[in-house]
Amino acid sequence: MANNQDSINLNKFISATGICSRRDAEKLIVEGRVTINGKATQLGNRVVEGDDVKIDGKALAPKPTTRYIALNKPVGIVCTTDSKERKNIIKYINYPERLFPIGRLDKPSEGLIFLTNDGDIVNKILRAGNNHQKEYHVTVDRLITDDFIKKMANGIPILETITQKCTVEKISNYQFKIVLTQGLNRQIRRMCEYLSYEVTKLQRTRIMSVSLSGLAYGDWRELSLKEIDTINQLIAASSKTAEASKDQNKRKEFGRKRSNFNRNKRKS
Repeated sequence: MANNQDSINLNKFISATGICSRRDAEKLIVEGRVTINGKATQLGNRVVEGDDVKIDGKALAPKPTTRYIALNKPVGIVCTTDSKERKNIIKYINYPERLFPIGRLDKPSEGLIFLTNDGDIVNKILRAGNNHQKEYHVTVDRLITDDFIKKMANGIPILETITQKCTVEKISNYQFKIVLTQGLNRQIRRMCEYLSYEVTKLQRTRIMSVSLSGLAYGDWRELSLKEIDTINQLIAASSKTAEASKDQNKRKEFGRKRSNFNRNKRKS
């Protein structure tokens, strides 16, 4: 039996070839489409050097050169790889190699989004606990008040949670800047709706250290080596989703035990 240090999780092995993200790789495994040395697989299986991994009976191709694309997404383009979606982001880019978006911008929003074939980087960038900033410029339908800015910055109750505190700055009577580390579904729009404001334009202007500056609406470019190096430095200490989930569960269990201890102490 090979040493565990010489093996790699199957979902990570698949995503490392660039064909999909780890989450999509897990779906392939659950659907029974992946084999190792001709045998069916399940989540948690590991791969060692020399193993023959196949998807739908076809051997995985060697990992291609990693690509990192910055796109100024236009309104109307959908951040999905689903070929059934006529205006999906992959068709729009029409890149000669397979890519997938890192995160998403909803259909009526515009601005900066990354695409890559590096499945290992996705969770590290996206996870809110890693505090990777995303900056947006937002236009609304009503005059922006100091009270609106204060409430947006301090947290809004949406989706059965309270949004994390964030930086919010008024730009003009109808436009503000907001910097988030969260990525809740339609977060900014829902936050504004809670305060009876409607978003009329939402543009993401920055992800981590990369800004939209100089990238025309609808255009894309490959990230520079300097930008990629900076991103890698920023995510070097980032938790991966699975690791962070384990840590979060440990914290919850510790909190539960502490509450029980305090409750029993009060009774005694």
